Amino acid sequence: MDQPDTQAGSPLGDPAGRTLPPGDWAEPAERLDELYRWVEQGALRTADRYLADRRWRRRASGALRGGTAAGAVAGAALPLLDATGAVSGCAPWGYLALLLAVACAGVDRAFGLTSGLLRDTVAAEEVVRRLRTLQFDWAAECAREMLGPAEGTAAEAVERCLGILRRFSEDVADLVRTETTEWLLDIRAARPPLALHTTPHPRHDPPSPGRPFTPHSGPRPNMPRQRPPEPR
Repeated sequence: MDQPDTQAGSPLGDPAGRTLPPGDWAEPAERLDELYRWVEQGALRTADRYLADRRWRRRASGALRGGTAAGAVAGAALPLLDATGAVSGCAPWGYLALLLAVACAGVDRAFGLTSGLLRDTVAAEEVVRRLRTLQFDWAAECAREMLGPAEGTAAEAVERCLGILRRFSEDVADLVRTETTEWLLDIRAARPPLALHTTPHPRHDPPSPGRPFTPHSGPRPNMPRQRPPEPR
């Protein structure tokens, strides 16, 4: 039985958890098929979320990288044209183009657009690869139960199928958690520090009134000993 792609209040690609679909275990085969469809559609939702995030990142990253390349080329060419006399007075525009190139590269790095694009691509491919493995493992389990002789009791067969679905769900959840952690680390690495950490200098408080000044206690310098003058 196919489950709907979306739930009430939960759009396609929403990373929020989904409730387990209700069902009757009086028919274990049908119930397992429902759970398999539910797990499969959850993986497809996760892959769609990464692919949707990749689309807008690809457009933004392409525009910023194009601006970086164009600014770098213009910043190198315009001062050269001004120096050779081909176009007079264009050197200041070259410096402005270099500033634009640096700004585009900085925005790309600060928001992690190019790195996020690569992460989304790898994450979507990993989810699809794991889903293909699940599909073949599930087909092999179904074929073993149909062709027989079945190993163990029916309860053991149901437990094996549930174990396959649970391991796959945990594997996809670990993949999403790892990707989210790497995304947070990239944001923290690209964020400039809020304050400069400097080493505090030692304070020399003046002596308080009524308190004798105590010189700094420490090793005394070793002065070379001088010989007394010889009597004449």
